[in-house]
Amino acid sequence: MSGDSEMECFGPAAVYLRKPERERIEAQNTPFDAKTAYFVTEPAEMYLKGKLVKKEGGKATVEVKGGKSITVKEDEIFPMNPPKFDKIEDMAMMTHLSEPSVLYNLKERYAAWMIYTYSGLFCVTVNPYKWLPVYDAMVVAGYRGKKRIEAPPHIFSISDNAYQFMLQDRENQYKVLLTLIASVLL
Repeated sequence: MSGDSEMECFGPAAVYLRKPERERIEAQNTPFDAKTAYFVTEPAEMYLKGKLVKKEGGKATVEVKGGKSITVKEDEIFPMNPPKFDKIEDMAMMTHLSEPSVLYNLKERYAAWMIYTYSGLFCVTVNPYKWLPVYDAMVVAGYRGKKRIEAPPHIFSISDNAYQFMLQDRENQYKVLLTLIASVLL
């Protein structure tokens, strides 16, 4: 990942595209126990973060926030990713790729108004239901000529890459543009 100085080309939109370097460093230094950090299925909330207390007889007991313990079948708990993966830009990079980890990442990015995320080849967009300053000329210029891995997720990255490949290969990028359109509609 890049430093905050590399995000200056995006102007005021930078905070809506990538989490700040300070936050990334804090996440890398946050204590984490991979043996006990789990998501647990909970009907009202879907999934909650918790600490695995015990597993026995096909059941698992997880302690969630507030000290409450939830006991479920073992297949209703899912390992959590380390905090360095919180708000990750490409969910395909997660150590544990599961429904709760994907939903949690999308929820955290959405809460920070980072509406674009990659999931492997796809650009996932969560509608913010408000206008964000991520569509101006400065942002377009920030993505121009950059490879997908060189800039945060955004529809402009997908479209600029399709254009660059078209120029390079002198070949129609119709399939790429269909993927672009599909990612916008999702």
